[in-house]
Amino acid sequence: MFTGIVEELGIVRGLRLLPESGQLTLEGQKVLHGTQIGDSIAVNGVCLTVIRQSDRDFTVDVMAETLEKTNLTELKSGNRVNLERALQLQTRLGGHLVSGHVDGVGNIRRITPWGIAQVYEISASPTLLSFVLPKGSIAIDGISLTVIDVESDYFTVSLIPHTFKETTLGLKGIGGNVNLETDLIGKYVARFMGLNTAIGKDKQDLSLGFLAEHGFV
Repeated sequence: MFTGIVEELGIVRGLRLLPESGQLTLEGQKVLHGTQIGDSIAVNGVCLTVIRQSDRDFTVDVMAETLEKTNLTELKSGNRVNLERALQLQTRLGGHLVSGHVDGVGNIRRITPWGIAQVYEISASPTLLSFVLPKGSIAIDGISLTVIDVESDYFTVSLIPHTFKETTLGLKGIGGNVNLETDLIGKYVARFMGLNTAIGKDKQDLSLGFLAEHGFV
């Protein structure tokens, strides 16, 4: 589990991508402190497991599902990536709960200055957008951001100068692809409501009694 607060920009130092698997070696400093083999690190918002490490880099395996659902296949040696270690229970939750399980890829189609900020317009599939809520949270390449508005085929977010400077979004222009993970809690609520609707012909209302009966409270 992550917070979506990027700790540092890493650099791709090794890259081996096959049709159904891959392996990345990434240079980093801060994220290696306290990290052991088997730990999770979010790479552009994708939760990956460390299989090897040195004092300056680490290596992760990438499975077919990850290659299919993310933009990791676009990486090249020397590219910058957003890195974040898995959170600890005593960590301040500066962003929101991010699982590192990407829902899909969006595309940056417009960037507009607005005061000190940069507003990004990002297109996404209707299915993914159904989980996006105005003023709700979304992880973009692993960066926790607040949604401004949601339209039929895109949503908008605003980046403060710090986020623009310290993450890969400041390096990506119009046409760039980004990993998207919608709000974890919202997905669970939507899933539960769908199951509630499908219980049977006699639809039951979502109530404290229903939640207690099914072990939620």
